[in-house]
Amino acid sequence: MSETALKTEVVDPDSVEVAAGFSHENLEGWVPELANEAEVFDAFDKALDYRGDITITRKDGTKFDGYIFDRKAGKSLDDSVIRLFPANSNEKLSIRYSEIARLEFGKDRAAGKHWEAWVAQYEKKKAAGEKNIGIVPDALD
Repeated sequence: MSETALKTEVVDPDSVEVAAGFSHENLEGWVPELANEAEVFDAFDKALDYRGDITITRKDGTKFDGYIFDRKAGKSLDDSVIRLFPANSNEKLSIRYSEIARLEFGKDRAAGKHWEAWVAQYEKKKAAGEKNIGIVPDALD
């Protein structure tokens, strides 16, 4: 073996694992225009990354509230599909982009839910002398 093959480089993990943060766009309450294909594709790209529920209204008037968990973006609206976990059902729905008349972004469930806020809440309860406390997420309504 060569001398170079035996050397191992020591790397500081903090220096290689630090990446620029991602800023989430505030989409809560947004109802995008779906006037052309580009706007539809853009809206569903954002919907897929959204951390809250979305209301989809199909062209036949039926509405679905739920969480978008997957999509298949094809070349056209007819061969593109969004997949949704409905709020009131355990089934998974697939809806073609071409069937959708309206898209509404609901409450962003992750907004303001930072670890530091949870720790501060715990410390406040602990300082007040409360017992059997823990850090638990807020109810989802």
